[in-house]
Amino acid sequence: MRDALSDVFAALADPTRRSLYEQLLKSANGKTATQLANGAQVSRQAIVKHLQILRRSGLTETSRHGREVRYFVAANGTSTAAKWLESSASAWDRRIAALEEQVRTSTRARR
Repeated sequence: MRDALSDVFAALADPTRRSLYEQLLKSANGKTATQLANGAQVSRQAIVKHLQILRRSGLTETSRHGREVRYFVAANGTSTAAKWLESSASAWDRRIAALEEQVRTSTRARR
């Protein structure tokens, strides 16, 4: 079963896709697959496949002008993942605070 959160994390799990995503974050006008392939360690065809995964995950969008396809970071592509991470971090913060309180209480009781 696929879900948006799993798709985002799976897409960003690959170092090449993270690098492409970071390059697109820095680009105000988007980039083509050819531009992204320049200087890359993999072929243009591999870049296109990685970009397709980023697009299916909702992290990027495309815009076609004639034969040129430009890739852009999607406005809300990471919002679901960010909300989940924030919620998870808050839960851990509460657990750690409770544990710290137990340690303080236990230390005071021993004195």
